[in-house]
This record gives sequence, C-alpha cells and structure tokens, in this order.
Amino acid sequence: MTTPARPPFDPELAAALTVINEQVPPSITIEMVRHMRAEGLVDAPIFQAPDDLTLDGAFTEEAHEVPGPEGAPDVPVIVWRPTDASAPTGVLYWIHGGGMMIGSHRGAEISGLLADARELGMAVVSVDYRLAPEHPHPAPVEDCYAGLVWVAGNAEKLNIDPDRVVVGGGSAGGGLAAATSLLARDRGGPRIAGQLLLCPMLDDRNDSVSAHQMAGVGVWDRTSNETGWTALLGEGRGGPDVSPYAAPARAEDLTGLPPAFLDVGSAETFRDEVVAYASAIWAAGGSAELHVWPGGFHGFDGLLPQAALSMSATAQRPAWLRRVLGA
Repeated sequence: MTTPARPPFDPELAAALTVINEQVPPSITIEMVRHMRAEGLVDAPIFQAPDDLTLDGAFTEEAHEVPGPEGAPDVPVIVWRPTDASAPTGVLYWIHGGGMMIGSHRGAEISGLLADARELGMAVVSVDYRLAPEHPHPAPVEDCYAGLVWVAGNAEKLNIDPDRVVVGGGSAGGGLAAATSLLARDRGGPRIAGQLLLCPMLDDRNDSVSAHQMAGVGVWDRTSNETGWTALLGEGRGGPDVSPYAAPARAEDLTGLPPAFLDVGSAETFRDEVVAYASAIWAAGGSAELHVWPGGFHGFDGLLPQAALSMSATAQRPAWLRRVLGA
C-alpha cells in the first residue's frame, strides 16, 4: 500500500513530539524492548507512578496476591480505597498498557486515575498481568479476568459495590479490558457496569489506513504494533484463527456488552480500529461513547497532560464514569 497522506498533529503536541521521541521512538522492536528491560528503562518516571499514591491520605493502599488462572501463578493487584467511604463504592478495575510487553500495575497513569476517583468517591484496583513474549496469549487476559473475579468475589470485604465495577485500560490495557469484558459476558462472570477503553489496542491485523498513515512517526507506529502483536500471538498474528479474547476486533458478536467509552487520537495507529469497534457496538444494539481527538498521537494525554487537547480529553472521562456508576 502506498503511504497515504497523514492527518496533522495538534500544533501544541507536535512541538513536544521531538523530545518525546528521544525516550519513546515511533518504531519499537523486540530487541529494543529487551534492552529497555535489561537497562531498567521501564522503571523511568515517564512509565511509573510516584511512590506515594494515597493522595495525602485520601486513599488507603493495599497490595494483594490473588488466585490466578488454573495452574498459573497468583496475580498481583493493588487496591486503593477511599478512606472516608462508609457505604460500598464503585470501582475502576484498571489494566495497564505497554504493548503487551512492558508496564506494571503502578504505571504513571495511576495518579490521574486516583484524582478522578477521589472526585467521584470510588475505589481503584490495578492488576499486574504476565507479559509477552514470555507469556503469550491467553496468559495476559486470563490474569486480568482472574483479578476481576477476585474483586467481585471480595466486594464486601473491599467495601465496593459489585454492581458498579468499570473495567478500564489504556493502549494494550484497553484491548485487554475489552477482551476481559467479552470473557465476563461469555463465561457468565462478574457483572461489569462499563468499559473505559482509552486508545485501545484491538486489532492484530495491523493493516488499517491509520496504521499505514502513521508508519514511522508519532508514538507506537505500525512497526511497534507488529512487535507487540507478534509477542502476544507469535506466528499466528494476522492469521485466520486469532481469538477475540486476544484481539477484540475479531469478535463477531458484540451484543450484551456493558456501555463503552472509547477515545483515540486522529493521528495514531489505532484510530481506525477504535472507530470500527465503536461502530460494531452500535450495530449490535449496544452503547458506546466515542471521542476522536484531532491531532492527537498515541497516549498524548498521558505524555503531555497539560496540553489543551489533553485536558479536553481527560475531562470527558469522569463525566462518563459518573453517568455509568451513578456517582
């Protein structure tokens, strides 16, 4: 395919992109991921939250090792609960990003999530799933589902309302959140009140117009995307037998899913697959709120939170959570 013309980056974001690309290049290979791990670069402040996440005592923080999938190790989760909550609260069950290959449940985005949770009077639970390529599909999504089952099963102990659980994630975590929601529906598992899917990684085929448009530029281009999906799926990536629990864009039935919030930048690889997923939810009679942010590159709001476009994007999420949870 001839590379089509690219949509422009937002001017404020474009001005910072050169500096961002010094730490987060557009094209990432598996060799680069291994180097980042070996050198401890994944523990840099750009990827990790600060040590104190109680927000000056607004939350208590507890780490747990919860039962994993059958025959697999326990799954680490961190639970942040509002310290002043008397009645059971809603909860955001969060799945971190990192292309399926890096990241942790103490990612840099947790601070912002907790700020929203404080405003809404809700808890946050973050799950640490096994990473590819050492742990290919279905290990990551099964870990995420096991953590969700534990949260629902311990709702009373955690002082959360099992009918007010939102499953969310960003990038690879957004794809895993969508896949976890599919698993919960198909297994008759925990009830999910909503899906918060931020720039989600949904389609292993990596052949959309936006994937070709953004090759070699921005953040997480087509090469990076191939790296992540190949780590998760091996030689099966892009083939006919990929499970929707690995790549939710493969799902043929999107009926009966909880309401979804989806957002994505207009200048990123995932744009077209996110728009297509929202359209498929609507076609199945479901509820989806879709935002396509003009000039946004992948993860712009997390990398440049003070940019005007970022503040517009992040302001939409608490409002949606409030509607879905009745907070």
